[in-house]
Amino acid sequence: MNKKEKMTTSLQESMAYMKAQMAPDTSFDVVYRVIDVGGRQACIYFIDGFCKDELMMKILQYFIGLTPENMPESAYEMSKKATPYVEVDLKDKWDDIIYNILSGVFALFIDGYDRCVLIDSRTYPARSVSEPDKDKTLRGSKDGFVETVVFNTALIRRRIRSAELRMEMMNAGKSSRTDIVLCYMDNRVDHKFLDKIKKRIENIKVDALTMNQESLAECLYQRSWFNPFPKFKFTERPDVAAAQVLEGDVVILVDNSPSAMIVPTSIFDIVDEADDYYFPPVTGTYLRLSRFLIAILTYIMTPTFLLLMQNPQWVPENFQFIMLQETPNIPLIAQFLILELAIDGLKLAAVNTPNMLSTPLSVMAGLVLGEFSVNSGWFNSEVMLYMAFVAIANYTQQNYELGYALKFMRIINLILTAIFGIYGYVVAVVIFLLSIVCNKTLSDKSYIYPLLPFNIRQLGKRLLRLRLPEAKQ
Repeated sequence: MNKKEKMTTSLQESMAYMKAQMAPDTSFDVVYRVIDVGGRQACIYFIDGFCKDELMMKILQYFIGLTPENMPESAYEMSKKATPYVEVDLKDKWDDIIYNILSGVFALFIDGYDRCVLIDSRTYPARSVSEPDKDKTLRGSKDGFVETVVFNTALIRRRIRSAELRMEMMNAGKSSRTDIVLCYMDNRVDHKFLDKIKKRIENIKVDALTMNQESLAECLYQRSWFNPFPKFKFTERPDVAAAQVLEGDVVILVDNSPSAMIVPTSIFDIVDEADDYYFPPVTGTYLRLSRFLIAILTYIMTPTFLLLMQNPQWVPENFQFIMLQETPNIPLIAQFLILELAIDGLKLAAVNTPNMLSTPLSVMAGLVLGEFSVNSGWFNSEVMLYMAFVAIANYTQQNYELGYALKFMRIINLILTAIFGIYGYVVAVVIFLLSIVCNKTLSDKSYIYPLLPFNIRQLGKRLLRLRLPEAKQ
């Protein structure tokens, strides 16, 4: 019997098929039980850990208590009139039945019925909706997405009580059948772009989305990935996701992932943060422009310093204090590249360090790699200063992908400047600008809109934190 074939009215055939496909005698968490429902033989199937125990006990008690006089004649009547639960469905294709059971739905097979009664009484293990560690704000709500997609859709629904809000369920992965939810406002979304996203998800031919959203992102973005600038914006904050939905964007939620993917995304969307809107316009504008300026400085500071050290005659007399105070024992380019790698090594070490050891190891790293590395002659103090600024300033960007894109472009600039001097510096800056300008969003629109095509009104909104629309009279 094929999975796409329909079940028959014979309970014995259904149980034989389920035994062959799901192996309940081998898999301990696949639970089945044969019971008597209204004088008919029946069998229930569910996944242990996905069903609410107290609720299942009450429903099972009700089914066992049915008498032959009260027993419905068809599966339709059973689901509509005789099942004391709200979320009840009927399926007759084996593919749909097995998918629902593996998703945590309670299945009831009754001898003589040509369809399976599916009771959605599932509950997934989940943590609390506490504020995410990565997307913290000084003001605003303190809840965050979790790994259960139903909880995440509820957090968005709580903020957008509109009949136009759509939560469209899809799935991808031959083995994983991962749930994917598209959230959008039906009256604001670009339906051509929405249809494009749906078709790409439907055409995904993979066995499983092993890395959740990253796997989905690489399947959706089918062009070259040589450009390091991010094509998607991710957030773990429901308020940010809801705001993007109201602006006409599509928010993609993937089951088992505590973050939302926002498409389409431009460079201005990526540098936006929630704190810009939780403060008054003047403060929000200052914070936004500060991030822009710091992002530029993280890219140009070390290559510019290297260029000036190669050409000391370009340094004005009033800025002679930036010159190296000691002759370097190792070429400056080697110092910068070693420190770029060392900073990433410290990040990886911090991620894998147990909390109880993080403080002493941080102190050790600061002392040994800071002061002692300079005193030993490996690094010049000026190089350590500028790299320390770059390392700290990278955390002003909420988006990790943007931080690493700037890092890769900075390394290219350092190498070209060390080899070709001012010409390499100029070429590296051109590569940096072209990487941004030539990048495309998932909707094939300009990555730097409203700069290209130019729209001064929208550009003002992107650079300046203006009054919120609801505050205008």
